[in-house]
This record gives sequence, structure tokens and C-alpha cells, in this order.
Amino acid sequence: MPLLFRRASLASLGLAFGLSALCLSPVMAQEAAPAAPAAPAAAPVDPNAVVATVNGQPLTEADLVLAEGELSQQFAQLPPEQRRAAALSAAIEIRVMAAKAVTDGLDKDPDFQRRMAFLQQRALHGEMVEKGVVDKVTDAEIRARYDQEIANTPPVNEVHARHILVKTKEEAEAIIKQLDGGGDFQKLANEHTSDPSGKSNGGDLGWFGPGQMVPEFDKAAFALDVGKYTKEPVQTQFGWHVIKLEDKRAKQPPAFDDVKDQAKQAVIRDKYFALVKSLRAGAKVEIPDAKLKQAVDTMEAGK
Repeated sequence: MPLLFRRASLASLGLAFGLSALCLSPVMAQEAAPAAPAAPAAAPVDPNAVVATVNGQPLTEADLVLAEGELSQQFAQLPPEQRRAAALSAAIEIRVMAAKAVTDGLDKDPDFQRRMAFLQQRALHGEMVEKGVVDKVTDAEIRARYDQEIANTPPVNEVHARHILVKTKEEAEAIIKQLDGGGDFQKLANEHTSDPSGKSNGGDLGWFGPGQMVPEFDKAAFALDVGKYTKEPVQTQFGWHVIKLEDKRAKQPPAFDDVKDQAKQAVIRDKYFALVKSLRAGAKVEIPDAKLKQAVDTMEAGK
């Protein structure tokens, strides 16, 4: 299962870095207004602090944080200063409704108990993923995965090309004749191309890698030698092209920091599936329905 960042980020991210410096003269430094004092750090919140009581039962800061997290989508449109009050109101509402449900015996309903058992198992699954997988991923493992992906990625070239786009083959052939006679490609592009973006820059397309252009254009551009142009018009869905290759270079992989998060997700995924595989191997799982079993086995084999 290939990494997403191998196909996406390695194909699109570059290695451009920008450094900037701001230099102030002594006079400017003296005239500058003093920096505003840093805001004092917020005091740590005691998770056991009681924010309300409901029928004598405490509702704590920890309960409120949990409510805010679980109901965050419902509160997304509220101003930040209202979210805490909304979370507390929702938590109180949940408490009183839950108490009424217990009084009415709804907690004894078999369907409810099945849902509760499943929700508990799902929550424990999430805890296992967090504590047993995510929290155990190291920076060294992430870097090793990045290095592995870079090493396994075949080197590719990217090209810098120009083109002149016209409506008919005859127009393209006439332009090629002018080029054969010493015509200037950029000047001819400015005069004849129907590509709006190329009318003022000599048909410049910049740098691009394999697969970024339509197939016919891609094949013709990468087949050219540097400084050469196509001797036959190239037809695509957009019209007829005359293409010139300005330069060619090896495409550089993305910097580690640009794809670190994707590399981490790949490590997490592999560790997760390895853990599931080991646990499944030690579990006795029986599926009486042969057709369903085959479908599950097929799905598991693809992980």
C-alpha cells in the first residue's frame, strides 16, 4: 500500500527555502515603541474543580472539557466566550436526562446495553491506538520511514518547456517552418499562441514533472533534447502545439519537514496493522457464514 506522500507530496513539493532578515538602524531602534508586555500565563485548571452540581452530584472541570470535546461540532458556530457556557448547559442537560432514563429503567433495555458495550469497546480501541501505537512512535522511526521512501522512489526528471498553441495543424506547421528558418520561439509564441497565459511570456510553462500535462504533450516534451523543438505539431484536446524544451533537471525530493506528518501517519498505520495482525492471530474468531467469512478474509488480506 503506497504512501500518500510518495505519490502526492514527492510529486508536488519542492525544496525552496526563503530566508529573510529585518535590520533596524540604531535611530530606528531608539524610536520604535517598546514591545507590549507578554500576557501572563493562564493558571493551570484543576480537573477536579467543581463547576456545578446536579442533584447533589458534582460536575467537574474534567467533565466540562470532555463535553466540549465531544460536542465541539455543535459549538463550532458559537463565539469562543459562549462555548464554555454552552458546554456546561449541555452537560447538565445530559445529566438530568440520563438520570431520568435510569429511573425509567431504560439502562436495562437489551438494545441499550448492547450499544453501551460496543461504545465501551470502541473507546477502549481508541485508547489502545493512542497509548499503544501513536504515543510510541519515535522521531527516529519517522525519519527512517522518510529515508526509506526517498530511497525507494525512482529518480525522475522534470523539464522546463515553452509552447505555442494554435487551432489547426496547418498553423502549427507554418510556425515550425519559421523556426526552421531561424525564427525566435518566444517572439512567435507572443504573436501566435492562443494560450492566454503564454502571450506575454513567450509561451513559458515553467518546470513540470511527468504526468502533470496531458499525455500527448507530456510524451512529446520529455522526448525532446534541451534547446530543441518539436518538428511535427503535437495534437491534444486543446489544439495543436509546437513545444520547445528549455532545460531538464533531476527532480529533488521534498524536505523532511515538509512531509514529516505524512511519514508519521505511515508509521502509525504500519504499527497499527502489525498490532491488529498479532492480536488477530492469537484470537479465536469463528464466522459460520462461509460467504461472509470469505469476504472478511479477502478484506483482511488487503490490509
